[in-house]
Amino acid sequence: MKRKMFTNVASAAALGAALVATPASSETLVSVGSDTLEHLMAAWTAEFKKQRPDVDFDVTAAGSSTAPPALVAGTSHFGPMSRKMKSKEVKEFEVKYGYRPTPIRVALDALAVFVHKDNPIVGMSMDQVDSVFSSGRKCGGAAPITNWNDLDVSESRPIELFGRDSNSGTRGYFKKRALCKGDLSDAVAEIPSSEEIVERIAQTPNAMGYSGIGYATPGVRAVPLAKKSGSAYAEATPENAVSGKYPLSRFLYIYVNKKPGEPLPAAQSEFLQMVLSPVGQRIVADHGFIPLPEKTVRQEAIQVAQK
Repeated sequence: MKRKMFTNVASAAALGAALVATPASSETLVSVGSDTLEHLMAAWTAEFKKQRPDVDFDVTAAGSSTAPPALVAGTSHFGPMSRKMKSKEVKEFEVKYGYRPTPIRVALDALAVFVHKDNPIVGMSMDQVDSVFSSGRKCGGAAPITNWNDLDVSESRPIELFGRDSNSGTRGYFKKRALCKGDLSDAVAEIPSSEEIVERIAQTPNAMGYSGIGYATPGVRAVPLAKKSGSAYAEATPENAVSGKYPLSRFLYIYVNKKPGEPLPAAQSEFLQMVLSPVGQRIVADHGFIPLPEKTVRQEAIQVAQK
């Protein structure tokens, strides 16, 4: 679990008690959720502190699956997620509060299949991605792919696989979109953070793994992907993610507890407005992710401002 404090608080117990009693009035804003959004949340909160030095932040980045329970319990104000909430998670929130949680789209991401920087692979089709990472090949692959020469890389070497752990929204999205809702192979080593996956791949010439494009480093390269065998490969670029040419593009979210007919508390609303502003979206680009299209920014800004 990664936990970052951006100010001193009296104690975790006191903070939790205060949140349960009066989460809306607290000027320490608590975020619990996605590891993928960890760096963005750190940068956004630092920027917001320039505007509102009276507002403090407590950010825990332990995976998207930790966001819904914290929102339901009332122990967080923001639930960053790299996937949409599952129907079960939404239902648990709805049972508690009588209305649904509000998702705010805050950035775009191209979920990348990374290899070592010196790997000569030209590209992969999505059925090949499934055949490498899955146990059941639900996308239609004829046989498991376990060696680099099966991917037209001449040298015969076993593929060493890295993926996220079970708390990860990135893992859930990858299983749904890249594996056709299949299961990951037992050969995929579970890693607790996106950053560590990329570090492992940079140190391992035989490696392949998946992570958000914002975690790319000079030691790795993103494999161009094709939606179908025989189709043109698409690079994991902002243009291809926005247009849909890249097959593993996704929105990143911050979920909030917003009661219908009532505005968000001022500090929460102002923070989200900053995230959606040109300054907040420049931070998105600076961290290797993809700023939202203008139309999406307008739609989300309306949600944030609604009473």
